[in-house]
Amino acid sequence: MKRLNVLLAFIAMLTLAACNTVQGVGKDIQAGGKAVEKVAK
Repeated sequence: MKRLNVLLAFIAMLTLAACNTVQGVGKDIQAGGKAVEKVAK
């Protein structure tokens, strides 16, 4: 049972880290798009 709790906690940490990473990538892409728009104007 203790192993299961540790495994679930580890999976939860990985999931949260992945969400933050995806969110960061989205912000980077958005910033790149805004830079392209600025140059196009």
